[in-house]
Amino acid sequence: MERRPVVLVEGESDAVVVRRLLAARTGADVVEVVPMAGVTNLARHLDALGGPAPDVLVLVDAPESRFATGALRRHGVRAESPEELGWYGVFVCDRDLEEVLIRGLGVGAVLAEVRAMGEIGAFESLAQMPQWRDRHPREQLHRFAGSGSGRKRRLAARLADLLDPEHPPAPLDAVVGRALAAAGSPRG
Repeated sequence: MERRPVVLVEGESDAVVVRRLLAARTGADVVEVVPMAGVTNLARHLDALGGPAPDVLVLVDAPESRFATGALRRHGVRAESPEELGWYGVFVCDRDLEEVLIRGLGVGAVLAEVRAMGEIGAFESLAQMPQWRDRHPREQLHRFAGSGSGRKRRLAARLADLLDPEHPPAPLDAVVGRALAAAGSPRG
């Protein structure tokens, strides 16, 4: 039996975004999305899957791309730049997925979701802290998304629903498109 394509992601918030985009594009569960509990587990996941393959895709944050480089080297693949990593199915977020979502949707849309979640007061408190008050709202939102128990996942889910599934920001578009192509989906 042929396996479904697999997308390896760093954590649960990344998984919820990729799953929602895949579901919105296909309406079916044709790709397995696996949160790795941190990018340091990438080599172990690739080993279990038999190494890099056209049906094994990876989404990582730029600061952690060195772990992807190392994991690929264990399988005889030399790739350094984001472009080279992409040749082997590893897609790199410029900073991280939260930054990609905030930049892609815009500060206003993200703030509207924070308000809808009932967390605008908490955001405004963070934004007034001395170390954050002079920073751009994009930076404040990035920090806010990563603070608070479960907030990163909850906010990611809401923001994923705002994305245009046919034209999400890079690298989401690349990883979803390649995964669907590997699944033989007509929308891949």
